[in-house]
Amino acid sequence: MIRMLLQAAINVVMASLGLLLAQTLVDGVTLQASGFITAVLVFVLAQAVLGPFVFNMARQYASAILGGVGLISTLLALWIATLVPDGLTISGVTAWVFAPLVVWIVTALGTWILGYLVLKRWWDKRKEEKNIRQAIA
Repeated sequence: MIRMLLQAAINVVMASLGLLLAQTLVDGVTLQASGFITAVLVFVLAQAVLGPFVFNMARQYASAILGGVGLISTLLALWIATLVPDGLTISGVTAWVFAPLVVWIVTALGTWILGYLVLKRWWDKRKEEKNIRQAIA
């Protein structure tokens, strides 16, 4: 349970960073401060639901695009996040091409790196505490 909560927190942090970086680097991406948290949460939830769905569809119908599943689910999650008013706005073809790429790279690498560091530390600490309890008993 704790591991799942840590993973969810890491996903929210990396999605926030990815969206902020996309706004900074890509013309046509705008985040409203008033709807930022809502946009991030909608994006994370959509990504969590769409990732496995897109993977299964690609595996079943178009195995050639399996490598792009994360990018496709990021694009769809961004589109869903733009449907929430006063949050995320993406305008222009260039923005729709580069925003998913930036967000996908940040979330994929960041989740992998941060997840490894945080979850590994948590797991090692848990294992050490278990060893200590066994040694005492």
